[in-house]
Amino acid sequence: MWAMKEWGQHAESADENFTLMAKSMNFKGVMTFTGTVQIDGRVEGELHIIGTLIVGEHAVIKGLVSTGTLINSGKINGMITATEKIQILKPGLLVGEIRTPVIAIEEGSQFQGTCDMGIQHLHDDRTVPIGAPHGLAASSH
Repeated sequence: MWAMKEWGQHAESADENFTLMAKSMNFKGVMTFTGTVQIDGRVEGELHIIGTLIVGEHAVIKGLVSTGTLINSGKINGMITATEKIQILKPGLLVGEIRTPVIAIEEGSQFQGTCDMGIQHLHDDRTVPIGAPHGLAASSH
């Protein structure tokens, strides 16, 4: 009985798509994927991925990227939106505008640009008590 359970788990994981773009490949245009995508080549244009994008150490991406999770060890220059998280790993370089709820930048990697983590700023400064850090509202208990 336990063998059937293992086989079912294997069948579920086999359904997930895995796409690999080799180091020698160059692409210009728009790509759309579902699943996990690993890019080791060069891409210029747009990448739309429902799932995870892994950018290898030799990869170069220029353009617009939208994904669930981005794990970057290569070079990216552009506008990136990740609905789950962005990880920049050594020796990764990310230049541009990013939007994500979670970001992790490993020592030895580089990021230059702006990061929007979706925090709503308070616009009414009258509710902030004197001496409170900017953006923290007064608590009424």
